[in-house]
Amino acid sequence: MNQPRAIVAIDSMPAMHVLARLCLVAPFAVSGVVKLADFHGAIVEAAGLVPDAPALVAATTIVVQLVGSALVFSRGWSWLGAGMLAVFTAIATLLAHAFWLVSGPERAVQMAGFFEHAAIIGGFMLLALVDGIRSGARP
Repeated sequence: MNQPRAIVAIDSMPAMHVLARLCLVAPFAVSGVVKLADFHGAIVEAAGLVPDAPALVAATTIVVQLVGSALVFSRGWSWLGAGMLAVFTAIATLLAHAFWLVSGPERAVQMAGFFEHAAIIGGFMLLALVDGIRSGARP
């Protein structure tokens, strides 16, 4: 089935591709910059999730968020940035939104957060797949 002309026109606009990527990476890029500006705060936040090595987790988080975000905008390497951010989001989601460990109203809150992050992971998966197809890496 062919796409409607309006969708084809939108898809052919480079600005729409930039906007879509920006929407996907904005939370990660902003978070990385904020954590870099307040590294002590990033360590405190990481200690709440991974108390054994909070400084290492905070530093790794910043690198993944900033490098992954930049790679999403690069030609040929966007799949790597999307993959980095998808894996990071999956790990962070399992740690921060373990709804199966809580009950009552908190369970619903954590479950919603878990599935919202799963949707973000799906967006990064689609980006990697679409970029692979457009670059000729996949049929």
